[in-house]
Amino acid sequence: MKTQNRVLVIATVLMAFFSIQTVSFAQTTMEEFLRKWENSKQFTLEVVDKMPDNLYDYKPEAAGMSFKEQVTHLSSAIAGISQRFLNGTDPGFAIDAKPATKAELRAFVEKCYDYGTKTFKNLGSPALDEKIEIFGSKASRREVISLIDDHCTHHRGAAISYIRANGIEPPRYRGM
Repeated sequence: MKTQNRVLVIATVLMAFFSIQTVSFAQTTMEEFLRKWENSKQFTLEVVDKMPDNLYDYKPEAAGMSFKEQVTHLSSAIAGISQRFLNGTDPGFAIDAKPATKAELRAFVEKCYDYGTKTFKNLGSPALDEKIEIFGSKASRREVISLIDDHCTHHRGAAISYIRANGIEPPRYRGM
C-alpha cells in the first residue's frame, strides 16, 4: 500500500510538471520568439567575428565539419527548412552557397536568419498549428521552428568549441 501511494504521488508530480511545461511553452508568443531569434542571429555573428580568418577551415578531426562549414550548415538549414516546410517563398539567394571569406560568411548568416524571420512572421496560428510530414515524422510548423532554433544552437555550439580549441575566448553567451 505504501509503495502504491509513493508511485501515485510520483506519477501526479510528473504529470503536473509536464502539464506546467506544456502550458509555459504555449505562452511563448511569436513576438517573444522573434526577439530571441534576433538575439541568436547577433550571437552567431559574434561567433563568426571571433574566429580569425586563417582558422575558418579548422576542424578538430578530418571527418568533421570545419568552423566555416558548421556556420554555413546552420545558416543554410534555416533557409532550406523554412522554404521547404514553412511555406517560404524564393529566398532570393543561393541556399547552397559556400562562403569563402569572413565577409561572405557574415552576409550569408544575415540573409539566412532574415529569411527565417520573414518566413516565421508570415505564418498565422492555423499554419503554425498544422501538422506536416518532416524527416519521417509528423510535427506542427511551430515545432519545425523550434527544430530550426535547436539546430542553430547545436552547430553554433560546435563552432564555439572550435574557437576554444584554438585558445581563443569565445563571445560571451547572449541569453536574451
